Amino acid sequence: MKEQLKQLQKVEERISYLHQIKDFANWGNLEEFKASCDALRKTIYDFSEEEISAKIRKLGESIAFLEERAEEQLTPMERVRIVRSTQRFSLKDILENVYEDYTELGGEEDANIDPAMVCAKATLVRRVKGKTVTSSIMVIGQECGHGEEFRNGGSCKPEGNEKALRYMKVAETEGIPIHFYIFTPGSYPVEEYPGAAQQIARNIYTMTKLRVPMIALCSEGGSGGAEAIGLADYRMMVTHGYYSVISPEGAAAIEGKIREGNKVPKELIEVCADRLRLTAKDNLKNGTIDKIIQEPPLGARRDDFAFFAELRDEMIKATDRVILSSKSFKTLRTYEIGRKKHKTGKDDVQVELSWDLNREEIKRLLANRSQKYLNMAKHGFIGEPEENETLLEKTRVKTEKLYYTVRYDVLKNHKKQVRKVLDDVSGEGHVLLKRITRPVTAVLDFLDNKEEKKPTRLITYNESTNGSSNFTDPLELTDTYTSPLANQDRTVTCPNSDTHGCKDLWIPDLYGEFCGVCENCGHHFPLEYQWYLKNIFDPGSIRLFNEHIRSKNPLNYTGFNERLESSQKKTGKNSGNMTFHAQVNGIHLVTTMLYSDFRNGTVGSAEGEKFVQACEVAKRKKRPLLAYVHTTGGIRIQEGTLGVIQMPKCTMAVREYIDSGGLYIVVYDNNSYAGPVASFLGCSPYQFAVRSSRVGFAGPRVIRETTGIDIPPDYHSARNALKRGHIQGIWDRREFRRNLHKALLTMGSPSLYYR
Repeated sequence: MKEQLKQLQKVEERISYLHQIKDFANWGNLEEFKASCDALRKTIYDFSEEEISAKIRKLGESIAFLEERAEEQLTPMERVRIVRSTQRFSLKDILENVYEDYTELGGEEDANIDPAMVCAKATLVRRVKGKTVTSSIMVIGQECGHGEEFRNGGSCKPEGNEKALRYMKVAETEGIPIHFYIFTPGSYPVEEYPGAAQQIARNIYTMTKLRVPMIALCSEGGSGGAEAIGLADYRMMVTHGYYSVISPEGAAAIEGKIREGNKVPKELIEVCADRLRLTAKDNLKNGTIDKIIQEPPLGARRDDFAFFAELRDEMIKATDRVILSSKSFKTLRTYEIGRKKHKTGKDDVQVELSWDLNREEIKRLLANRSQKYLNMAKHGFIGEPEENETLLEKTRVKTEKLYYTVRYDVLKNHKKQVRKVLDDVSGEGHVLLKRITRPVTAVLDFLDNKEEKKPTRLITYNESTNGSSNFTDPLELTDTYTSPLANQDRTVTCPNSDTHGCKDLWIPDLYGEFCGVCENCGHHFPLEYQWYLKNIFDPGSIRLFNEHIRSKNPLNYTGFNERLESSQKKTGKNSGNMTFHAQVNGIHLVTTMLYSDFRNGTVGSAEGEKFVQACEVAKRKKRPLLAYVHTTGGIRIQEGTLGVIQMPKCTMAVREYIDSGGLYIVVYDNNSYAGPVASFLGCSPYQFAVRSSRVGFAGPRVIRETTGIDIPPDYHSARNALKRGHIQGIWDRREFRRNLHKALLTMGSPSLYYR
């Protein structure tokens, strides 16, 4: 009966699996089948082996029929439940069945530095023309485990993502490919150093230019946690996986405006899972992945060895594809890899291809990666960047590029080299002359010491060159705009009045000459973005560009068209990102501003494209780039992964701008959270926050629901962000213009055009 008991156990596991997928509803009489299994187990010794085998076989056939029906009618939320099942395959199963051998790096099991992230040096054997080729691979991915609590369900802490980054760099040093496996519902939201947002931003920034091929496979991809190891040259998903901007439960809580502690309706969760377009087919259609790998019905499990063989073949072919894309001679081999006739297990299915890259091939690899991400989500907005609109604009951009290249890269560098040579010659001559004239100088110094010296008077900053005492400081706020809030004839109480004894503030004074700042404690009351436009930059210097790029509803998310139209009518703008040329005390800069009035400053395809174009303009014109974040609520959930992909896309643009010698400054204000902070904002080497702003990865409610920890009220304060090393300084709003000017003059490369 031992064999029959094993067969019965298998049937019970299949019933349990279906139960989980159907959220424990009595779909297809699953409860009755489960009861039949229980009864059969209790009376198993009352029948002969043949009778028991027949009963188990009949049960198995009934369950097989239900499995076929379930596969045909799978909803997006049921795919999410498949991914979350404890019977689902995990990274450890892949390491043991796809690769010949592996060594886990950084410790094992619960003794590891964040066991939710596994890094391993693996060996992969290929057969090429009858020869065995052994290749080393760096495998990095989240390990959700099979009921192992210390794995935290694949939700990595910042130190786990830091470990992943460390071994990415090891792979780059050794020149070996990296295989990423994504099994995470999202990152663990803590701000303590290295900080969830900061570390994800570091990972993405580094991956943009890693000099090795990178392949990513996604089973469960939750927003920023997925992007921490998701920026790859070739991105794949398994058929029953999901990749999403937010969990369906989280989206339902937001859409339904469910108060904390209240239960989210199941029906709303199902609806949101469908609206988010999170399945593999949806992501392939939207261009956020490159290929889908077929799984068995209802998803691959731990013992699906045929699936692992298929996965092994697909990972090899994907690596070949990426490497071939950087080769000079590749046409026939690329065709061979792309043929559909390859079958798993067939000898010599791989082409003859070395996985080592030379310097020129690495350049092509990086160029292909850049083009891949900068071209993503182009269908997610309406309009073309100005530089691509007409032949005249294209000609202007090319002429501009040539002009600034000649002016700053050629002539200025030539002038610097000449000056350097003259300075060196002058220095040498000075030393020679000093040696010759030393005796005479000594006599003159002796005579001078006998005369009484008069003290030298220093000229102060507040004195003009002609001696006038009416000098106007050019770095004072321009004072050309007063907030409409100042029109209210009443008083307001400062939030710190109980602790700092602040008196009530008369609103015309507070929002007028006080710039929205309590004079006693320095608390900053929120101000509209127009105040910054009018007070920080030189009068008349702002010139908007790419205003016509318009947000749209690429996923046809129910009810979102009306919300977009409302925001566009309210603001008179087409997106939540304003990009413009401006000046600060005569210094030209390019600015990108996320502001609260349009969808709470959330980032979608239009906002991301405008950010990318701002980086391009700043790079072309050799100008500093300022990202002022009036407010950002994160990635726009109604655009699904088209929003998430803005994280690597915009970071790629920033990385190329910084590598070209640009100065990138980020200033946070009000509330700045989530994806943008964990990518293209958080990667800046110069980040500042306006006093009383809040900066972080996830809001208090998400942290409580994810970690079960009640955070203190000042957890996301600018002061704590400074203590953790997230930002480099806190700015007073009244000193914004002065501090920005100082940053423009003292930070970044000394070769900037205005230095």
